[in-house]
Amino acid sequence: MSVSTYRWADYYDVTNRGVTGDISFYTKMAEQAGGEVLELACGTGRVTIPLAQAGVKVTGLDLSEEMLARAKQKAEQMSVAGRIDFMQGDMRQFKLDRQFPLIIIPFRSFLHLLHIQEQMKALGCIRRHLQPGGKFIMNVFVPRISDLYEESEKMSLRGMFPLESGEQIAMWDFTRYDHFQQLSEVTRTYERINQDGQVVEKLVSRFTLRYIFPAELHHLLRLNGFKVVQRYGSFDQAPFDRGSTELIIVAEAV
Repeated sequence: MSVSTYRWADYYDVTNRGVTGDISFYTKMAEQAGGEVLELACGTGRVTIPLAQAGVKVTGLDLSEEMLARAKQKAEQMSVAGRIDFMQGDMRQFKLDRQFPLIIIPFRSFLHLLHIQEQMKALGCIRRHLQPGGKFIMNVFVPRISDLYEESEKMSLRGMFPLESGEQIAMWDFTRYDHFQQLSEVTRTYERINQDGQVVEKLVSRFTLRYIFPAELHHLLRLNGFKVVQRYGSFDQAPFDRGSTELIIVAEAV
C-alpha cells in the first residue's frame, strides 16, 4: 500500500532517535565551543533544535529539501527558528564564507559518503570552515565482521515505534553487504500498523552506507590535516576499547 499522509521525513522523524546520550553530549560540546556551531547532515533537526534550545546559534546543512522543510517546521513550533540557519547543501562541496569553532556530523551521517574521494572532499571543506583551535566531532558505528556476516541478506526488525494515535510504526531492514568496497546496501521498510494490528500504510526506501574501521578513519583524518585529540566508546565519554560499538572522534586542525 502506498504512503499518503506520511512522507519519508515523517517516518524518519519517528524512528531515528540517534545513539543513547548523543544529544546531551553534542549540546555540552556546543556550549563549550563559545560560538556558532555548524551541523552537517542535520536532517529534520533532531540535534540542531536541542542545541538552539540550549541557547546556541546553529547553522544546519542538509542535502534533502524535504528533511529541511520538516526541520524548519519543528523549529518554528518550538520557537527556536531565530537561532537556526537551515540551508540546503552538500557536505562534500559547501562554501559558507565563514568559520566555526565547532563542526559536527552526528548519527553516523559521514558514512553516507560512499567513496574515499568523497570523504576527502568533505574533510577538506570541514577543515577550511573550522576556526583556528576549533573542533570537529563525529561518530560512526564500529563494524564487526561477525555481525556483518550474520545480518547479511536477512530481514531484521529494527524497532516498533508508538504514535500518539495509538498506531505503531514497524521498521524493517534488509541489508546486503559488499565487503570489497565496504558498502552496506539497506532496503528499509516502514509499516504503519493500526490498533487492530493491520498494516494501513507502507513505505520502502533504499540507501547505502560505507562502513569504516577505526584505524582507517584515523588515517583519513590525518591525511586531511586533522589530529584526533579525544576518542570515546560511548556518549558518556567511556574510553574507546575493543568492546566499543560506537566511535566518537574529537579532532582539531593541525
